[in-house]
Amino acid sequence: MGEVRLLLGNEACALGALAAGCRFYAGYPITPSSEIAETLAELLPAAGGIFVQMEDEIASLAACLGAALGGMKAMTATSGPGFSLMQEHIGFAAATEIPCVIVNVMRGGPSTGLPTAPAQGDVQQARWGTHGDHPIIVLAPASAREVFDQTVAAFAHAERFRTPVILLYDEVIAHLRERVDLPDRVPVVARPAPGPGPYRPYAAANGEVAPLAVFGAGHRFHVTGLAHDDRGFPAQDPAVVAAMHHRLQQKLLVHRDEIVRCETWLMDDAEIAVVAFGIVARAARAAVRQARRQGIRAGLFRPTTLWPFPDEEVRAAAARVHTFIVAEMNLGQVILEVERAARGAAAVVGCLRADGEPITPAEILETFAAVPSRR
Repeated sequence: MGEVRLLLGNEACALGALAAGCRFYAGYPITPSSEIAETLAELLPAAGGIFVQMEDEIASLAACLGAALGGMKAMTATSGPGFSLMQEHIGFAAATEIPCVIVNVMRGGPSTGLPTAPAQGDVQQARWGTHGDHPIIVLAPASAREVFDQTVAAFAHAERFRTPVILLYDEVIAHLRERVDLPDRVPVVARPAPGPGPYRPYAAANGEVAPLAVFGAGHRFHVTGLAHDDRGFPAQDPAVVAAMHHRLQQKLLVHRDEIVRCETWLMDDAEIAVVAFGIVARAARAAVRQARRQGIRAGLFRPTTLWPFPDEEVRAAAARVHTFIVAEMNLGQVILEVERAARGAAAVVGCLRADGEPITPAEILETFAAVPSRR
C-alpha cells in the first residue's frame, strides 16, 4: 500500500496521469476541470515534464498531438464547451492513430449551460462528436480512486491501441473529496518501437496495431488526416480506403475483451436492473439497497467503459431481468444503447434528469414503484 491522501477527483486524475508516465499537458482553464491543470502546473515540471497553458482548447489538443508524435505521453482536460472545440482534432487523432488522453468533466449544457453544475449529457458526443467513422475508447469512473485508476488505464489503452482515449466524468465526481489509497506503483505501458528497416506506420492486419515511431528519431513517415495507405500517404483508391477503415475498427473490436469493463452488484437473482454510471451509479446503489429491503429483487449494472458499449453484457443481463431502469443526468443517451443491446428481451424505462442537480436514490425508487412485478 502506498500513500493515503484526501483528494478531489480532479486531483486524483492529475496524480494518475503522472503515475502513468504523462509528461506533457496542454490545456485551457475551464470549470469544472480546472484543478487538473492547476495540479499538473505544479507537479509536472518537478517530474521533468512540460505544462503549457494554451490560448484555447483547439490549440491545447493540437499541442498534445504534436507532443505525442514526439514520443511523450500527453493529456489535456476540459469541459463541455471546450470538448466541442476539440472535436476536429479528436478525429485527426483517431485517423492518424496518435495516442493521447482527453479528460471531459461534464457540466450542464448545451452551450455555456451550467458551468458549476453536474450533467451527463456528453455521452453520445464522446462517441460521435467528430465526423466520419472512427473508433474511440471512453472510460467512466465513479469515485476519486477510480478516477486515478482509470486515468492510468486511459494512458495504457492509448499507447496499446494508438488511439485517443476519453475519460468522462461529471462535476460531482470531479469535486468530491475522498480518501484515496494510492498504490506504490502502477503498470506503465511503454510505446512499442518499430524495428530497423523500412517503416510503414499503418501496416497492420487482423486487429493488430502498428508501432508508432518517435517523429525525428530515425524513421521518416508521413502523417495526414486524409484517407491514407499504410505508408501514411493520401489515397483515393476505394480498396485502400476501405482497408484503412476496417483496420481502425478492428483494432478495438478484436481486442474488445481487453477494453470493455462493467460492474454488477446483486444481479444474480435480480428481476430489475438499474443501469447507471458516474455519480448516478452511487445513488443507484443506495436505491437498489433500499429496494431489496422492500422485497424488490433489484440489481445494479454499472458500465465503467461507455465506448465500446458493453452491449454483450447488457444482452446477457436482459435474458435474466424483465426490466432495465436507466438512470442518467440527461434526457436519454445511455438508454438508447441499452434498448439497442436488449433487443426487446427486457423492458427499458428511464429515470432522467437534466436540471443541474444529481439524481437521488429516492427518484430511482419512485421509478421502481412504476415497474410492475413479474414474479
